[in-house]
Amino acid sequence: MDEREFMTAADAELARIEAALDAAAMSGVADFDFETKAGGVIEIEFDNGSKIILNRHLAAREIWLAAKSGGYHFRPEGGRWLGTRDGEELLAAVSRTLSEQAGVRIAL
Repeated sequence: MDEREFMTAADAELARIEAALDAAAMSGVADFDFETKAGGVIEIEFDNGSKIILNRHLAAREIWLAAKSGGYHFRPEGGRWLGTRDGEELLAAVSRTLSEQAGVRIAL
């Protein structure tokens, strides 16, 4: 995958996550705010002050997720973004870390 293809795929996945976060925030299940920043970064902040940060990492051709539970890297494979350690799908990992940090189940 060349740089342009990666950027297109990563931006599409981050936009999908942003839409899912927007729907979850509007549902009122959990209280969190999120902001999309330049350079392919999504920052999610909770009332307890904790954060989750998602960003595309061009050099590695990965999307990175940083949460209280650790750092996770995801690569595109067969139209999905899979964790480099355990094969967990990116959206499932975002749901899991959101739930952990919010203290309530959040499904994206």
